[in-house]
Amino acid sequence: MRLKGKTALVTAAGQGIGHAAALALAAEGAQVWATDVNATLLETYKGVANVKALPLDVLDKAAIQKVVASMPQIDVLFNCAGVVHNGTVLDATDDELEFAFNLNVRAQFWAIQAALPRMLTNNGGKGGGSIINMASVCSSIKGLPNRFVYGTTKAAVIGLTKGVAADFVGHGIRCNAIAPGTVDTPSLHDRINANADPVAARKAFVARQPMGRLAQAHEIVPVVVFLASDEAVFVTGQTYAVDGGMTI
Repeated sequence: MRLKGKTALVTAAGQGIGHAAALALAAEGAQVWATDVNATLLETYKGVANVKALPLDVLDKAAIQKVVASMPQIDVLFNCAGVVHNGTVLDATDDELEFAFNLNVRAQFWAIQAALPRMLTNNGGKGGGSIINMASVCSSIKGLPNRFVYGTTKAAVIGLTKGVAADFVGHGIRCNAIAPGTVDTPSLHDRINANADPVAARKAFVARQPMGRLAQAHEIVPVVVFLASDEAVFVTGQTYAVDGGMTI
């Protein structure tokens, strides 16, 4: 029970990495507030111990603030919500770039702004908390074909992470990011099935990992649990690649 006594907020917890992370955090004793814009997906949490599921649109700043204000405390924030855009810089539109920045970056900015003041009051005003942001190997770490918008926004997430870490390192607040490779999630299935040849598309995604397979969501979340726990008390401003060897 590495997280007993801690309260965590997870966005995009309806499926994929967010769902696996919420369950893993709860299994380690945290009281988890699992949120998602799709309320139907949250029905899977019925009867799950240590999990309070509620709908949240992270593109709604006021809604984020309301959820954070309603929490008894907040020790861990996992910003998991995001969107993947397909195409090069020549394919991207202003609207697509704006939407991706809003969901991949601005939503994290809003959640951090809401959570940080609460974290600073932890431990009798000494502060304390862990912020974990969803970045990607496709970012400032590595360029991937047809991921211009996605890579640009995820590079911004890494910059955001380091900025928050630097500003609050002396206040007991840690801010880190995880950078997955290609993960076998429902959103990936949607992107694969959108191709004219889904079988070939899946093979192409698999081929990007030197390990020769896609990651499973439960293989990403141990890093989330570690960063949320006091085991990572000396870790801040870092980006952890969990990528099957993509960045060797």
